[in-house]
Amino acid sequence: MIELQLPWPPSDLSPNKRLHWARLAKVKKLYRKECMFSVLAQNIDRVPDGSLTLDLTFVPPTRRSYDRDNLVARMKSGLDGLADALKIDDKRFTTLAARVSTDTIGGFVRVRIFQEQKE
Repeated sequence: MIELQLPWPPSDLSPNKRLHWARLAKVKKLYRKECMFSVLAQNIDRVPDGSLTLDLTFVPPTRRSYDRDNLVARMKSGLDGLADALKIDDKRFTTLAARVSTDTIGGFVRVRIFQEQKE
């Protein structure tokens, strides 16, 4: 298992936000790079082979209520940055589990990566 932390996804990446495509592209590119550099700074040694399961825990910056599906959609660029940093194809992420932490605030996403068990 690999455990790491990614920055909180910007609200501009929400599917409910209506941004001009050029501005949205800049926000996506910036968040992808932020996540890539964040993963690289955490010195991940080795990625398991085969299919991977991602377990995302969103630790919001405030006690405000967040829609889990919206948060997952906001993470698309961040997960691309994660795959870039790990030098893997993101199609290896076959299962995604997501939850929003209501216990703490912090403004980050905790990511746990597991190798899928073969049956």
